[in-house]
Amino acid sequence: MSPNDLSFDERVAVVTGGGRGLGREYALLLASRGAKVVVNDVGGSLTGDGADAGPAAAVVDEIRTAGGEAVASTDSVATAAGGESIVATALDHYGRIDVLIHNAGNVRRGSLKDMSYDDFDAVLDVHLRGAFHVVRPAFPLMCAAGYGRIVLTSSIGGLYGNAGVANYAAAKAGIIGLTNVVALEGAAEDVRCNAIVPAAVTRMAEGLDTSAYPPMGSDLVAPAVGWLAHESCSVTGELFVAIAGRIARAFIAETPGVYRASWSIEDVGEQLDAIRDDTAPLVFPPVPDGHADHIRYSFGMAAGHG
Repeated sequence: MSPNDLSFDERVAVVTGGGRGLGREYALLLASRGAKVVVNDVGGSLTGDGADAGPAAAVVDEIRTAGGEAVASTDSVATAAGGESIVATALDHYGRIDVLIHNAGNVRRGSLKDMSYDDFDAVLDVHLRGAFHVVRPAFPLMCAAGYGRIVLTSSIGGLYGNAGVANYAAAKAGIIGLTNVVALEGAAEDVRCNAIVPAAVTRMAEGLDTSAYPPMGSDLVAPAVGWLAHESCSVTGELFVAIAGRIARAFIAETPGVYRASWSIEDVGEQLDAIRDDTAPLVFPPVPDGHADHIRYSFGMAAGHG
């Protein structure tokens, strides 16, 4: 590293799903910058079945061979006990946790007409409940230390939906709400939380025709996650897209809307174009107070017509 490179010296990072794909790339990058890394991966199949200690151990070996520090964890994020054990691994080996990247995932495809309840729950258990299972034990420790960086993983499927993955889309949309609350509640204690919306050709792309894709390696996503995980990260409660070399910010927006003292069903239909007019969108950032800003704006419209 050059003297101007951003360093993770003395920082302890937990990366879930760190044995393959994007998570492996994150773990290797942070370790190369000096972080002590807990590489968590249950080593299951793409659907989340089975277990294999090999992937996490292989990444730990890579890091150690390159002169870094890492330890493997094969606990599952799908249970509260697993999440606690993952965070405990960081404390037991390194005495602290500074960075949490929740990247673990699974996929169970199926049309909404046919999707089983088991397949719906299995995906939420890893992506959404899994995020809570690791955030819940890590967050109070970070707040007590007055420092933390949390990166959760959403998806373009969570932002825009995608056919055949109602479970995945619902979980990834839920991550956005969790990200916002972690950011809000951690703001006073320098615990920052953002979500990455990544796309890369990894195991999750199995079965897709990627022959016409531009370069979409995990290495094009990892730097964005690295910056969000670094102490110099200056934002919180935001969504960052990383796909095929493009990094962007995504956000929730509203139209200015239409105020009336009373509405009928017919009024809504007649005013629909004005209601939907997005030429001057409004954005209420979650931090410091997007929830209240939204209410204040809406109440202000009513007051202005009182």
